[in-house]
Amino acid sequence: MQGLYVITDASITQPEQLYRQIQETIEGGAACIQMRHKGNDLGLLEALADAAIDICRIKGTPCIINDHVLVARGLGAEGVHLGQNDESLTRAREALGIRAIIGRTCHDSTKLMERAVREGATYCAFGRLFRSETKPAASELSLAKLSELVAACPVPVVAIGGINADNANQVLDTGVSTIAVSGAIFKSKDIGEAARRLSELF
Repeated sequence: MQGLYVITDASITQPEQLYRQIQETIEGGAACIQMRHKGNDLGLLEALADAAIDICRIKGTPCIINDHVLVARGLGAEGVHLGQNDESLTRAREALGIRAIIGRTCHDSTKLMERAVREGATYCAFGRLFRSETKPAASELSLAKLSELVAACPVPVVAIGGINADNANQVLDTGVSTIAVSGAIFKSKDIGEAARRLSELF
């Protein structure tokens, strides 16, 4: 797992709009898409996830669903991303199978990383690195500490939190496999060009 990992704008509620945005992002070079939606409307979540999976499948790009294991299984997504308060990684692996991509948020913790790896995580996500509007309350992780975590982690590392074209090279210098971005893409006037600038760093 390597390259630009794009997390969709959780405020989007129109499947057609999400489809177009993901298409532009993939055409800009995104290597993986995480579909994120925080509302309580299961029907809307499934409609958004279906649109995301559809365009990702057309483009040959993995689509991961944030939090919702049963939605990912029901719609045939490539996997899920789980926060620390989400479902058990072990149960997610049982539900989705050995080939599914399952990521776990590990914040800045070696212990959380070790547990995630032990339970079968495909990758571990660490952050936040910089100020982030998506996760403003998350604790901050230094680049030096990230380097230590990368060296200790036996699975690919995804770095997250306020990463953009101005600071991405600093993050990549730590040895991470992947940088995860959201605002750097979706708050840009040209989504495809924003994705291209970041994907060309790999």
